[in-house]
Amino acid sequence: MRKFPVLAAGAILASHAAIAAAQTVTEAPLRAHLAFLADDLLEGRGTGQRGGELAVKYIETQAAIIGLKPALGKGYRQPVKIVGSRTLPTSSVRFEAGGKAFAPVLGKDIVFANANDAAQTRFEAPMVFVGYGIDAPGEKWNDYAGTDVKGKVVVMMVNDPKPTAQEPNRFAGKSLTWYGRWIYKFEEAVRQGAAGVLLIHTTDSASYPWSVPANGFAREQFRLAGKGNAMQGWIHEDTARSLFAAGGHDLDALRAKAEVRGFKPVDLGARAMVAIDSQHRNIEETNVAGIVPGTDPKLKDQAVIYSSHWDHLGKLEVPGQPDHIWNGAIDNASGSAALLAMAQAAVAKPAKRTQIFLWTAAEEQGLIGATGYTRNPIWPLAKTAADLNLDSLNFVGRTRDIGVAGSERSSLHASAAKVAKAMGLRLAPTVPDLGGAFFRADHFAFAKAGIPAFNVGSAVFSGDGSFDFEHDHSASSQKMVGFTKHYHQVSDEYNPAWNLSGMVQQAQFTLNLGYEVANAPSMPTWNKGEAFGEVKR
Repeated sequence: MRKFPVLAAGAILASHAAIAAAQTVTEAPLRAHLAFLADDLLEGRGTGQRGGELAVKYIETQAAIIGLKPALGKGYRQPVKIVGSRTLPTSSVRFEAGGKAFAPVLGKDIVFANANDAAQTRFEAPMVFVGYGIDAPGEKWNDYAGTDVKGKVVVMMVNDPKPTAQEPNRFAGKSLTWYGRWIYKFEEAVRQGAAGVLLIHTTDSASYPWSVPANGFAREQFRLAGKGNAMQGWIHEDTARSLFAAGGHDLDALRAKAEVRGFKPVDLGARAMVAIDSQHRNIEETNVAGIVPGTDPKLKDQAVIYSSHWDHLGKLEVPGQPDHIWNGAIDNASGSAALLAMAQAAVAKPAKRTQIFLWTAAEEQGLIGATGYTRNPIWPLAKTAADLNLDSLNFVGRTRDIGVAGSERSSLHASAAKVAKAMGLRLAPTVPDLGGAFFRADHFAFAKAGIPAFNVGSAVFSGDGSFDFEHDHSASSQKMVGFTKHYHQVSDEYNPAWNLSGMVQQAQFTLNLGYEVANAPSMPTWNKGEAFGEVKR
């Protein structure tokens, strides 16, 4: 017989708002949705592909069957305008430095794309090393200080400045901050007016080999419609080292200088001759949104969002790979299916605040659908209490704890602890975010917009199966660790033998937490000093 922890009466009463209000999430609909969304019929739910449209049609149909109200007047669809760009093999970049000319090989030495809409991009520009490429007033750090980089090509390192003995907590110490993410660096280069930006790749700093950006840039790139850099990409460390040396600079010496506060940009004494031929197409992708209206006369004007991305990598041909469908069963048919099962439970008993169920597009392409939502929100951001995101759920079995990494940035952590206790669960311990996981899922788009948010997690991304499984912990942990071999691979396929009790548990916890927030007297707040709490809604 399974034994559950005995809860004190006070703990149960303390969380009655979450548990008593929430309906029960059941496995049967969750499993059915998961099996269908991960089926070959949906062709991996790719952005701008037929399979993605099939996924959207399925989700909106199920939303109507469940009884969710259309969030956009008469419909469930929110259009997201996306540009797809492909760099053609006729493209090239040449460098000149110290009287020497370099012609890096596209794919081998350098990768890049045009982030504007031009079919042909031609320019010549001086090159400047800008350290980490960070302008962070809160950290009193500006790698662009004193230098106008408009119309220039900026070259920079990935990640953020390392902690020191004198400043062990600068840039969150061991954890990676938003300033260390490549997306931030591209965005900051646009704000600074740079014509182009190149990130120096090393396997250690990027946490993945050169093949990752090389393969990524060889495929179609997606972005929200709007102006970006004329050129953005990565340069191999060996190529960067040769380029720096030709201009009379030592790459390692400049890296060391860039670790010191007060670093100033360095003119590399080099020029870039850029010729990019691009194929662009305009795509209208779709977020799907349904609501359960709130019941309180005043609080119903505020909302809690549950989000999950419906897309994966779609149909993608890889040389030597006979299977071209990247099903994305765990990532993220699991979250989309869980959201449908949660919505089915929620419509039976509305909360005081409105509940929004949001399936986002193009997360795999850089949180595009979620970012599109925050730029054109269905519900006023100032009246959005929280976003609770689901991505890559637990397919192994029930646990004694629940992952809430990122919730510690706001009062959502206390709410999560309250709900966990009432469910007989512990919160998994918070550990340094070395890989920047907080910035890599859809909830981050909401956090950037000022809304308390986090990804209600499992051990899928930890790679060590670190959660406390109820049954056969060692074997269960190994199953979880084994998923790293299937992450973003064609082998991430649905298995009917999966034990989905842990997935149901995560979905139930998320729904319970949503009710806790939706029925609370006031909306969640960011912790004092939290950077995202300062974002203007």
